[in-house]
Amino acid sequence: MAARSEALTVMDAQSIFEHVARAWEEGVFGFHPAVIGPAADPKEGVFRDAGFRVRPDGLAGVMAYLRDESALRFDFLQNLTAVDWPKREVFEVVYHLYSYVHRHGICVRVEVPRAAPHVPSVALIWKTANWLEREQYDLLGVIFDGHPDLRRLLMPDDWVGHPMRKDYSEGKSYRGMPTSRPSPMDLLLDYDRAHVARPTSVAKPAVSEDVEKAPGNEGTK
Repeated sequence: MAARSEALTVMDAQSIFEHVARAWEEGVFGFHPAVIGPAADPKEGVFRDAGFRVRPDGLAGVMAYLRDESALRFDFLQNLTAVDWPKREVFEVVYHLYSYVHRHGICVRVEVPRAAPHVPSVALIWKTANWLEREQYDLLGVIFDGHPDLRRLLMPDDWVGHPMRKDYSEGKSYRGMPTSRPSPMDLLLDYDRAHVARPTSVAKPAVSEDVEKAPGNEGTK
């Protein structure tokens, strides 16, 4: 078995943040530890994944440093997502990174204004970012500057709007086709009303002569 070219140096999230902060100073900030269980609340800045924040204008440099620095070597972009915070008027782009060399991970967050949601692309740093950035562009409208092929991934090219925005309102039709469907339960009820026969009156049960003549039942019909 071939020997590792780099020594294994597993770092915890706090140590990773401090290592990056020494190189980038004001470019990184807001370290947050991992919080497990119901106490985690992203609205309050309490997250399940440990990480830190990066300023948008320094993102490309910080990400390249995270990949290339020998003590960090984040060679895998696990995931790239985004969150819409309309009350704060920002999108939060979230990157989960992992190092196969050192077996450690970190979460990086960057906020951009909803009115001008531009963030540098990292597709030239990690190839997996190519489609992941296109997905967030498609569903939320985040613009990844420098992306080699930024276009919709899931929705048609001429679709209007971005479906994962919290203020998104879907059009009633697309190219003449309705964009909504009736509820299956409503369809079943409509079918029952139209096709299932319902009796208009309930027949009175027959009573035998012996029961009619029994004491106390005289005159029962």
